[in-house]
Amino acid sequence: MAFGRRDFIAAAGAALGCAAAPALAQAPEGWTIPEEWTPVVVRIGSDHAAGEIHVIPSTFSLYFTLGERRRAIRYKVGIGRGDLYQPGSFYLGAKKEWPTWKPTKEMIARNPGAYARWANGMPGGPGNPLGSRALYLFTPQQGDTFLRIHGTTEPWTVGTAVSNGCVRLVNAHVEDLYARATLGTPIYLYPKDAA
Repeated sequence: MAFGRRDFIAAAGAALGCAAAPALAQAPEGWTIPEEWTPVVVRIGSDHAAGEIHVIPSTFSLYFTLGERRRAIRYKVGIGRGDLYQPGSFYLGAKKEWPTWKPTKEMIARNPGAYARWANGMPGGPGNPLGSRALYLFTPQQGDTFLRIHGTTEPWTVGTAVSNGCVRLVNAHVEDLYARATLGTPIYLYPKDAA
């Protein structure tokens, strides 16, 4: 499906009322969630079925399509750093509240000091790097890809390429998306160089 940031046209809208090394990191002094990160309904430039998720990494944006007059909810996201971001077509295979987290073997190999102690997993909760909600990305060929759209204990990293491949949102925002997305939801992660 051809899709890119040109398909989205910012419009005035009504605001809606993978993880780093685990730790309860301290927010930079004086940091608050920027107002422009508030999820907002925007007009998009092409028709898409209602209930799809589209991630545009070049603008650190996730769109949940509404199917009403070319509209979508835009959320600010963080994405995978370097070549850890994996574009492709997926579907929502599972959803979890306060999910457990287990680093992949590749994550442990890249940074054993940060991840080896969690090789058997970390229970869900406020200190868990997946945050309060997680959407699990599947493909028909592979099943669970170990890619997630999830919350974060480090909300100030949203808007950057910092994770181990997953897409992260502020916890309150992923909770809103979680409530809207249903199992089987199509999910499209576009290449970093998509215009």
